[in-house]
Amino acid sequence: MFAAIAGLLFAGCFFFLMLVVLGVLSKAYEQYQERYIVKSMNDLSDMFLFIDPRQMLVLNIASMLLLGVGSYLLINPLVAIGATVFGFFLPMMMVKHYRKRRIKKFNAQLVDALQAMANAFKAGLTFQQSIEQVSKDSYPPLQQEFGLFVKEAKLGVPLEEALNNMARRVGSDDLDLVATATNISRQLGGNMAEMYETLSTTIRERFRLEGKIDALTAQGKLQGWVVAAMPLVLGVVLNYMRPDLMQPMLDHIFGYILVAAIMVMEILGILIIRRITNIDI
Repeated sequence: MFAAIAGLLFAGCFFFLMLVVLGVLSKAYEQYQERYIVKSMNDLSDMFLFIDPRQMLVLNIASMLLLGVGSYLLINPLVAIGATVFGFFLPMMMVKHYRKRRIKKFNAQLVDALQAMANAFKAGLTFQQSIEQVSKDSYPPLQQEFGLFVKEAKLGVPLEEALNNMARRVGSDDLDLVATATNISRQLGGNMAEMYETLSTTIRERFRLEGKIDALTAQGKLQGWVVAAMPLVLGVVLNYMRPDLMQPMLDHIFGYILVAAIMVMEILGILIIRRITNIDI
């Protein structure tokens, strides 16, 4: 009788525990959808890449399983845990990387576009006409953004609002500067051609300084990656030459702790070196 009551109590506790766990997992999944999937979808839509949210979720799960199971079968369970966590964030990291590349390409195109708009103003074209002409003669991503700006203006959206929408959508500091200067110049009056020539020269000079800084800090960045890769390379070489010495470390909990400490220190070293060599203009 006592055993039956204890079994019922245990079953009831387990049932309520599972309800709590399911509730926590449900809340975590909702936050995951709001913070990561929705943000990634907004970033992709801003880049004119329209993907279904379910496809993004499937990509996330596939990345986790592929890296986790592959690392478990090829290396060991400790690496599999780290690979699974990395696979969870990999799609979002890819979206951020693609967005940074797109902004960099847009900024490079913006310099020539500003000079072309200055020439269009000298030829007597209006602001909307000059942007439309530049969008026809350019390539993506600038063609996409300027083309959408022209469509919004034709649908009745005020030019200042359409320009601010484009600046927010692209996420470029240079375009924010252009949008602010354009709105102020349109409200207060001024020589638009001269203003765009000045902006084009300023942005081009900043690109030159950034290129010079990248060239001066390239050696430090390379040294950081070489130093960070040395323990991993040495570990692989020693495991190939003397597996009898390396295997006990990989079969014991203290070996896992040592590897985890090495990984943490390697990551901290890479972050510190990148912080030192990352000079923002």
